[in-house]
Amino acid sequence: MPQIFRFATLGSTMREATALALQGYAHGTAVVAHEQTSGIGRHGHSWHSEPGSGLYVSIVLRLPLAPEALPIVTLALGLATAEAIAETTGLACDIRWPNDIMIGPRKTAGILVQLVDRAAIAGIGINVNHESFPPELTGEATSLHLATGRSHGLENLLTCLLASVDRVCEILTAAGGRAAILKMFRDTSSYAYGKPVTVDLGDRTIHGVTAGLNSSGFLLVRKPDSSVETIISGGVRPA
Repeated sequence: MPQIFRFATLGSTMREATALALQGYAHGTAVVAHEQTSGIGRHGHSWHSEPGSGLYVSIVLRLPLAPEALPIVTLALGLATAEAIAETTGLACDIRWPNDIMIGPRKTAGILVQLVDRAAIAGIGINVNHESFPPELTGEATSLHLATGRSHGLENLLTCLLASVDRVCEILTAAGGRAAILKMFRDTSSYAYGKPVTVDLGDRTIHGVTAGLNSSGFLLVRKPDSSVETIISGGVRPA
């Protein structure tokens, strides 16, 4: 059985899981923290990690996949997170490409995947029992508690999440697994097709309508001039 390492306080579960991966710990090894003091989000952002209110976990994944499959691994983990939330709360979440788990217009969970040696480290943060957020996040973030009006058990959610991650990893590594995950994502995410979006690419911003995913899991956006741009990385928001 993979081990679960639990901490009262950590700087980042991602950093701890990375250290364990480099020591050779097995696929499925997980690091969970009651609190993160420097949680890591995408693009170098921090992840708000209120003590005891969220599920902050990073998982060592050792999958027989080439590094270029990493974007599809990220999509698979988003599916697993949405599935675990639905199982434990009854909430049907949307997934904003590539890895934001949404309840309505607000984000309740995020995923960050990084390659370390021959392992992928999957960091998953879920806002569970938060009753409020800092002013700069109030318009963008929500929690399972705010969405349902009740508290939820972190341990039960963790159990469901780890099981869901196992399931999507089995799908992904089976024959035809990449195509299966892409189909599941298209069927789950309202952002896959026909969504008017604005995409912040750092040096420029584009506007258009989503036109599906390519075989690598990257988002396609059809711009007003009918050209299609492949979004490899960027901040996607509804227009």
